[in-house]
Amino acid sequence: MSKQYETVIGLEVHVELATKTKIFCSCSTAFGGAPNTHTCPVCTGMPGALPVLNKQVVHYAAKMGKATGCTVNQLCKADRKNYFYPDLPKAYQISQFDVPICENGEVFFYVDGVKHSCRLERIHFEEDAGKLLHDEIDGTIVDFNRCGVPLIEMVTRPDLHSSAEAKEFLEMIKTTLSYLDICDCKMEEGSMRADVNLSVREVGSETFGTRTEMKNLNSFKAIARAIEGERERQIELLEEGRAVVQETRRWDDNKESSHAMRSKEDAKDYRYFPDPDLPPIDISDAWIASIRKAQPELKKAKSKRYQSEYGLSAYDADILTADKALAELFENTIKAGAAPKKAANWLTG
Repeated sequence: MSKQYETVIGLEVHVELATKTKIFCSCSTAFGGAPNTHTCPVCTGMPGALPVLNKQVVHYAAKMGKATGCTVNQLCKADRKNYFYPDLPKAYQISQFDVPICENGEVFFYVDGVKHSCRLERIHFEEDAGKLLHDEIDGTIVDFNRCGVPLIEMVTRPDLHSSAEAKEFLEMIKTTLSYLDICDCKMEEGSMRADVNLSVREVGSETFGTRTEMKNLNSFKAIARAIEGERERQIELLEEGRAVVQETRRWDDNKESSHAMRSKEDAKDYRYFPDPDLPPIDISDAWIASIRKAQPELKKAKSKRYQSEYGLSAYDADILTADKALAELFENTIKAGAAPKKAANWLTG
C-alpha cells in the first residue's frame, strides 16, 4: 500500500509598490523605459552615494500591515542583506531583518466554500534588484532600471497545503492590494510575484520534510503548476528512497518542470547588519491613527454589506467585490438609479 503525503507550503510574496519614485532615490519607477535610463549613482551603487528613504514606502507597507491584521512596529530599521548577483550592483540589498515594519498577521480566504486562513509571519520593505536581458544584443546586458524599485515582501507561515489554497490566498492578497491602491498588480510586468517554499511529509507526521524554493513565479497558473510539479518530484524521490535536497529551483512553465539553481541560503549566509547610512524609522501614534482612519472598505466587509444592504447572495457579492473596479461600477450603477439585484445580475452575467 503506497504512503499518503501531505504538502506543506509557505509563500514569499513580492509586491512592487505604486510609488512614483524609487525607495532610496528620486529615479522614476515607470515600467518599460530603455535599459539603464531610470538610474542614478544611488540605485546603481556608486561609491559614496547615500540612500534617503521614501516616506511613501513606509506608509504603504503600514497600510498593508493594518489590512492584514499585523502589528505595526512603530520603531524599526533597515538592514543590509549581503549577497552577490550580477544584477545587484552594491553586492548587498537594503532590506529588513530582525525588526520588520509589520509582524503576525492573518489572511482569510475560501476554497470551494470552505474558510481557510494563512498566517503572515512578517511584512518588510526592501529594494528590488535589476534584470538581465538576453535578447537585446548578441549576449546579455544588465538593466538597472528596476534597481531600487520599492517592494514589500510578505512571508507566510507554512499554513498552505495545496495549489488551490495557494491560489486563493494570492487572489485575496491581490484584491487587498488593489483596494488599498498601493500596487497596480500587473503580474505580467512583475509587479506581484511569489517564491514557493514546499515540502512533503507523510500524513500524520509532525516533522517537516526538506523544503525547496522556487523563485519569481509571476502568474497564478504558473504557481499552481509549479506546486503540483514539485510535489510530485519530491514524492517520487522519497518513494525511491532518495533524499530531497534543500535548494533553490527554477520552474520552467513551458516545459512544466524545474531544475536546480543553487543551494538554498539561510539567514546566516546573508550576514545581515543594520544599514549605517539609514537612521531607525520612528512611526508616530498619530501616523498610525491616520492610516487606520483612511483605510478603505475592503472586500470582506464590502461583501457582507452588499448581502445585508442590497439583499444579494453571498455568491454574487463575492464576485462583485473580487475586483475593485467592478465593485465601483456596481455602486455607481445603483447611484444612477438601478435596482441592486438587477444590476448585480447584469454585471455578473
